[in-house]
Parts: sequence; structure tokens; C-alpha cells
Amino acid sequence: MSKASQSLRPLLDRMRRAWRGSPLPDFFRWWGGELRGLLPVRWQSLFGGGDDWYLLQHDGSQWSLRHAGNSLPMTRWNDSDDSLIQQAALSSALKQVDREDLRLALLLPAASVLRRTLALPLAARDNLQQVMGFEIDRQTPFSAAQVYYAVRELPQAAAVGRVNAELVAVTRGTLDPLLERLLALKISIDAVDVVEGNGRLGVNLLPPEQTPHRVRPRLRLNLALGAGCVVLLVASLATYLHNRQTALATMQDTVESMRSEAQQVSSLRQQLQDNAGAAGFLAQRKKRTISMLSLMQDITARLPDTAWLERFSVDNSGQVGLQGQSVQAAKLLDALKDSTLITDASFQGSIQPDPATGKERFYLTAQLRQPPAGKGKSSTSAAGGGAL
Repeated sequence: MSKASQSLRPLLDRMRRAWRGSPLPDFFRWWGGELRGLLPVRWQSLFGGGDDWYLLQHDGSQWSLRHAGNSLPMTRWNDSDDSLIQQAALSSALKQVDREDLRLALLLPAASVLRRTLALPLAARDNLQQVMGFEIDRQTPFSAAQVYYAVRELPQAAAVGRVNAELVAVTRGTLDPLLERLLALKISIDAVDVVEGNGRLGVNLLPPEQTPHRVRPRLRLNLALGAGCVVLLVASLATYLHNRQTALATMQDTVESMRSEAQQVSSLRQQLQDNAGAAGFLAQRKKRTISMLSLMQDITARLPDTAWLERFSVDNSGQVGLQGQSVQAAKLLDALKDSTLITDASFQGSIQPDPATGKERFYLTAQLRQPPAGKGKSSTSAAGGGAL
């Protein structure tokens, strides 16, 4: 094993554990089965398959082959038989098995292996194989060079910060003769495991250098199909995005042209509203404004003939100023109180006699009446204010 593969092994082991502990394997297994069921029968074999394990056992001089999970042997042969007969017996038993899915494991009897359960620190979980290599001298009467060993993590719950692992070891003297016999018979195996019931324990004691390299055309086909699906998916998404962008650009151009037209319409509407508002404002102001002539006529009609005005003014706030002389100036308030155009008449300052005319000089102020509520604010000046 190269140094690069050794450095990557903890990461790969962590990824394998995460994958096996997730629900994804069961989901993809179910999904693949459902998809295969939709294919024609003769096509299903192209997309089916998976590792199909067959277990090879040696007892004394007798070899037997059976399917994983089955207790009945499929075939038997003896070490004394000719090598061609042994090979023919194995080939005849496996002739119906897809060679790509075929996996062959050599099972060792439980009595020929040494098993130890250890509680290790949780930090050793990512590198159990290497950690167990240092534990062999302490846990077994052999050195690491005298045995083949494998490690598996046990599912049983461990103490906090610990992980339960099992060390499985077999001496080289026990395994090497069996491997040499199989090599002489040109029988390639994928794993060396331990008998457990009708199946296998789930470890692999086969030396890494003797692990066969298998070509898997179906896997390559599936990977190619998967890559093709990814490419088609990306292409469809790119086409979808392109169509969306094209449609968006067209809509933006349409909206821009409609916005320009809407702005023109809005501008014309605003001009119309401004003109109508200005015309209405002038009409309403004219309607609500008290003309200077009406005001002067009303005041003239209410003042007695013994009074005359020297000054008459109306400012922008609607305040009316009356300055003049009268025989009895105090009675002027009574004369103006019933006016429909002015209100709040009062004297400013004191009433003073004029020695030259013998009358009383006065200065009187009043306020133009406001229009009734709801008819808008009236103009407080008569024709923009003025003075006489």
C-alpha cells in the first residue's frame, strides 16, 4: 500500500461510515429497484446486479462451495482430485452467475482465528487498522509480522468518548497454505473471512497485494449514463435559463416602451389637472371674493350722513380700517354690527374731538366675514386689498 493511499485511508473510512450510517444506501437501492422494474425484462439484467457472494470452505481435505446465507453446499471436491476436475466443479456451480457480480470469499473456521474486543478512544475511530497494528503484540501472542489481521467497528454502544472495535487475526501459517492451493488451482478470491452462522463475519483478512482487480463494465456503463444524465440536466437548465433571460429581456423592452408612453400620458394628465385646477381656483376665488365696490356700498349704506371717512383700507389678512369723523362716533359700532360683509368692528385708540369741525375723530377696524365651512378658504382681501 502506497503512502498516499495510507494517508487517505482514514478519510475514506470516515466517508464509508457516514455513507453506511445514512439512509441514502437504502433509498438508492429501493429507487434503483423501482426504476429497473419499469424496464423490459431482457434489459433489467443490464442495470441490475450487485455483489453476489459465494462462500468457499476447506475442511480437512474437502472443499465446499455455497451461496451466502444458504447452508446447503452447491458443490464439493477433494484436494486429491485432479486440478482440472476441481476447476470444473467450481466453474459448473457458478456458470449461471454473472461474472461481474460474482464475489468469492474463503471462510475460515472460527477456531482458527483469534478475536479480541477492545474499547478504544474515539480519536482512534478514523484509523482503526493502524491502531490495531500496535495492539497486536499486547492482545495476541504473535507479532504483527506473523499474522494477517482486520478490524471492524462494533455496533454496540460504548462509554462516552470510546468506541468498541473487534480485532480478528489469523496466523500466516494457517492462511498462506490455503491461498497457495487456490493460487495453484487458478481460483481468485475477493476476501478471506470467518464463518458466522450461514454467512460471514464481515471482515477481510486477505492481504491487500493479493486482492484481485476486477473490471466492471456495468459500473462504467452506469457511470457513463449518470454522467450523461448530469450533462443533459445541466443543458436543460442552461436552456431554461437562456429562455427565461430572453423572455425577461423582451418583457423589459415592452415594459420600457409602455413606461415611456405612460409617462407621456401622466404628463398630459398632470398638465390637464393643473390647468383645470388653476381655472377652478380662479373661478372659486372670484366667487368667494368680496368686491371692493360691494364692501364700500355696504359701509356707505350703514354709516349715518353725519359721518364721513378720511381713510378706508383693506389689507391681505381681511382687516378693514375706517378712519374719519362723526357727530356721535360711539354709535357707529351699532350701525355696523348687522353688516353681512364685516364683523368684529371695534375702535382702535380713543375717540377724540376735532376743534376745527366740532366732530369726533375715530379710527375703527373690522374683519371681513369668512365664507361658510366646506366651501374653501375665502380670500381675505377685496380684490387683492387696497386703501382709499
